[in-house]
Amino acid sequence: MKLVDIGANLTHASFHPDLAQVVARAREAGVARIVVTGTTVEDSQKALDLSTGSDFLFATAGVHPHHARDCGPQTIPALRSLAVHPRIVALGECGLDFNRNYSPHPDQERWFVAQLELGLSLNKPLFLHSRDAHPRFYEILKHHGVKQAVAHCFTGERDELRAYLELDLYVGITGWICDERRGRHLLDLVKEIPKERLVLETDAPYLTPRDLRPQPRARRNEPAFLPHIARTVARALGRPVEELAAETTRNAARLFGLHESGTASSAQRPLAA
Repeated sequence: MKLVDIGANLTHASFHPDLAQVVARAREAGVARIVVTGTTVEDSQKALDLSTGSDFLFATAGVHPHHARDCGPQTIPALRSLAVHPRIVALGECGLDFNRNYSPHPDQERWFVAQLELGLSLNKPLFLHSRDAHPRFYEILKHHGVKQAVAHCFTGERDELRAYLELDLYVGITGWICDERRGRHLLDLVKEIPKERLVLETDAPYLTPRDLRPQPRARRNEPAFLPHIARTVARALGRPVEELAAETTRNAARLFGLHESGTASSAQRPLAA
């Protein structure tokens, strides 16, 4: 079984002491590729540094909506400089977060649009974040004609899912689906995601599967737990986990243009399942 974790925050401080071991455990668990998420310009540079020279790690470059208030004239040029590197496979994490509101809504929308336009101009996929921001998030995506993108860490309701599918977005499912308190609705909604649009992610170190036993120290999530998420999704779909793994791996390869050789290209030749 071969899986791709399309979103892991491996630059997080909790991974500093044992990152090599975290990566080794992921490999042993059957994770074939990890896309390291960038959330600020500085963090995106760190994500790129981690992936450079690796046949296993890739990265995104973007500014999370929490940090939109910190953006300025150099933000987009800096992201553009990062994004041309072949290990950067998507622009983001970018989007809107109207839940915590760490940045004012006008700032969030301004820099979300700026990153969308950059991604479209570079023909790069977009790694998208939305929390309590539907339908405004959808309206912006539709206005800009966004297609090649993933709705990262989907936890929403049916109307939001259908809006994303209308735009032909990929949909990222995390360990939220393993939470019987908050994620139970996803066990039904995941059945509505076309098999060619479903991708899997951990969002490590966040969103540790609640039903994982034993629970990891400090509840730190890591890519090695992706097979647990895959098995939960497979059970919900009533399908073999090996089949689901092959499909989601192909989807991730198509979305990000991953090569069997461990490189990325706009040619988007799929990784063998």
